[in-house]
Amino acid sequence: MTITASPCIKDSCLMVRGKVVFTEVPQNVVVSPAISNSSAFIGAASTTQSSRHVFSLGFLEKYKFLCLFRFKIWWMIPRVGKSGSEIPMETQMLLLEAREEFALHDEVSSDAAADNTFYILLLPVLEGQFRTSLQGTPENELQFCIESGDASVQTLQVDEAVFVNSGDNPFVLVKDSIKILEKRKGTFSHLENKKIPAHLDWFGWCTWDAFYTEVNPQGIKEGLQSFLEGGCSPKFLIIDDGWQQTTNEFQKEGEPPIEGTQFAARLVDIKENSKFKCSGSDNICTDLHEFIDDIKEKYGLKYVYMWHALAGYWGGVLTSSEVMKKYHPKLAYPIQSPGNVGNLRDIVIDSLEKYGVGIIDPEKISDFYNDLHCYLARSGVDGVKVDVQNLLETLGSGHGGRVSLTRQYQQALEQSIARNFKDNNLICSMSHNSDSIYSSKQSAVARASEDFTPREPTFQTLHIASVAFNSLLLGEIVVPDWDMFHSKHETAEFHAAARALGGCAVYVSDKPGVHDFKILKKLVLSDGSILRARYAGRPTRDCLFKDPVMDGKSLLKIWNLNKLSGVIGVFNCQGAGSWPVKEIAEHISPTPSTISGHVRPIDVEFLEEVAGENWHGQCAVYAFNSGILSKLSKKGNLEVSLATLQCEIYTVSPIKEFGQNLLFAPIGLLDMYNSGGAVDTVNCIIELSECIIKIKGKGCGRFGAYSNTKPKRCMLDMKEEEFTYNAEDGLLTVELHGECKLREIEFVY
Repeated sequence: MTITASPCIKDSCLMVRGKVVFTEVPQNVVVSPAISNSSAFIGAASTTQSSRHVFSLGFLEKYKFLCLFRFKIWWMIPRVGKSGSEIPMETQMLLLEAREEFALHDEVSSDAAADNTFYILLLPVLEGQFRTSLQGTPENELQFCIESGDASVQTLQVDEAVFVNSGDNPFVLVKDSIKILEKRKGTFSHLENKKIPAHLDWFGWCTWDAFYTEVNPQGIKEGLQSFLEGGCSPKFLIIDDGWQQTTNEFQKEGEPPIEGTQFAARLVDIKENSKFKCSGSDNICTDLHEFIDDIKEKYGLKYVYMWHALAGYWGGVLTSSEVMKKYHPKLAYPIQSPGNVGNLRDIVIDSLEKYGVGIIDPEKISDFYNDLHCYLARSGVDGVKVDVQNLLETLGSGHGGRVSLTRQYQQALEQSIARNFKDNNLICSMSHNSDSIYSSKQSAVARASEDFTPREPTFQTLHIASVAFNSLLLGEIVVPDWDMFHSKHETAEFHAAARALGGCAVYVSDKPGVHDFKILKKLVLSDGSILRARYAGRPTRDCLFKDPVMDGKSLLKIWNLNKLSGVIGVFNCQGAGSWPVKEIAEHISPTPSTISGHVRPIDVEFLEEVAGENWHGQCAVYAFNSGILSKLSKKGNLEVSLATLQCEIYTVSPIKEFGQNLLFAPIGLLDMYNSGGAVDTVNCIIELSECIIKIKGKGCGRFGAYSNTKPKRCMLDMKEEEFTYNAEDGLLTVELHGECKLREIEFVY
């Protein structure tokens, strides 16, 4: 593609790279160039002042689209379609697939058509005190809605409400767009400019599903002990909701609970509750500090995180609390926008509309966070998970609006984290509004989907698909957190495989004694570290405009990169659930028991970058579950057939030429889901008549590689080691014994 003209309006049409995107664009819509030649901002003007405007962009032409929208106040999910009428309220990213033809044909799969494909990205962003979202109409019109969340914060016009850009590679397009917005807006940072928390590289345990709010020191110790006895100890721990001093004025003791009042509970003090004082029958630990010191020493924990809500607790703080009075809290009642109630209403916000929130004065929120985090840090806590963040968008009235209030809280939070904890140790959650996304200057980890729900069988496939698609946007700003899962669960393998290639933290929420260590040991090395891939796991390019949950025919493929290889996970998410707020068409036939698709090395984006020199396009492809090693060209393919809730992981390692006629590709630890994550470096030394392949690899277990010939000998940490070689497929295997450390492996030819 060589057309790079900036988007513009011509003859009442919005044009991008010579293509008509919108027709009948109203005269009040304006387009102004952004930093790059291919991008621009869209704004509009009204004749009346208002805190909320809905402007038309015109009628959307028939492009295949992928959008990310908030189906409820806290979380985004994806939707694909072909008309503007299918684009929901609260859409926060819209990606269109365009070709040289004026409009798309349904089935075009040739290489020629793929070469002619480009992508158009629309991102509704923040401008001043206003945030923007997109929404379609039944007439295929696309609108953008701007709102401040405060009736007194009004405007007549916006100039940079929607960002539009185009490119040939959708992943590069999103990354470049986020970097342009980072520079132009100055309100957030790209992930490359953030400090990444160290806990991400270690196995973790979260107390939530294990105990819910009944979490207590004895239960935590029992859980850590059961992991230890199974030979797979967590190195980071999240003590979730249930440790704080809270009160609920709306639940009377002895009376049955009223649905919704549980969310009206409020924080009384920054210190731990009575469960974490004089813990256990022996009373060895008298407070949180002693307890954390004790479990770190006994169980080898490196990081302990504590949970709290952005407002303190679900219902904020208790305004009458003596401890809280210095933060000048006031009772406020959430005001939901049409977008909040336009898709799925949420019981938390609906309840708080009735019971109110004790909100801390924005001028005092820095003091609150600093006091809380300073106390926790002195108690041995290493970081925090901060939840219920989007609540603030409903409390902007009287505070300059939702964007202003969110940014004030976000900045105070990030400053307190930097002041009190090392390594930017913060996990954000329930934060999928653009107010938070585009106010994230330092926060480097955020939950990427609704909770893992172990007792909801129809939610499992949605969880995997949601995170993968949401990571297209979120993965440029934060490391997406895939949430916990259960190692002993009917979908454990499905969830474990996804997290292995998600580039994310790996943590479970098992009840004490309820574990599947066979699964855990495919994720976690003996020292508690994990083989984390380099980027956010995202759908492959050929999956972007398909529905892997409800179309009855498409497999979900997720790609990622390691240092020297690629990895592709293939998941059958069909037939096990339905997207929220999406009608199920009556004519759709039942989902087949097994679905087939193809895996290709070129499904891994940027594979050539890790391949380096001396790569001629051949790859060794190792299938984890079947153990089959195949040799493919980069455009070759393997057929894969999977039943619902089944998956397969493929390590894709570029085959390079070393010396004379030696073809070699490292695979990694064959018994780990992300095998290639164990390979650190590969070098070749030619000495006299010998060619020596030197590998640095991490971990223990079967280490595999592809080789077109059998080596003379193998050396492991300078000692000769036995190896096996299969001449039929070229699989070379050596057993790594001993400590879980970086090993030096040499194959001598």
